[in-house]
Amino acid sequence: MSGPEIFVIIIVVLVLFGADKLPDLAKGIGKSMREFRKATDDIKREFDESTREIRKDFNDVTQTISSDVSSFSDSVTRDVNEVTSNIQQDINEVTSTLEKDVNEAADTVKDEANEVSDGIRNDANEIADNINND
Repeated sequence: MSGPEIFVIIIVVLVLFGADKLPDLAKGIGKSMREFRKATDDIKREFDESTREIRKDFNDVTQTISSDVSSFSDSVTRDVNEVTSNIQQDINEVTSTLEKDVNEAADTVKDEANEVSDGIRNDANEIADNINND
């Protein structure tokens, strides 16, 4: 509100109530404003008190859910690590067995190749000896 509007309101109040009732009117308005402010403060306080309990419950639930999720996540991580470790051990065992089998097969093939080679050499030597003797 601007200055002229306030001035008009004051003149209307003076005309309606008169100058002698103006202090009583101001006192009543002041008292009403205090009571209104007190009532507003009471409502705010009650609202804060009632929501405080709700906020506490909400925080408790949030904390419980967070704890449960963290616990579940830790459990899943442990399980995944355990399964990974078991799979790695199985792979290592299979790899070791395969390497052993391949090495044994290679040794067997070498031995047989040497035997065949030795047999061929012996046969070649016998043929050469037979040719030389004839």
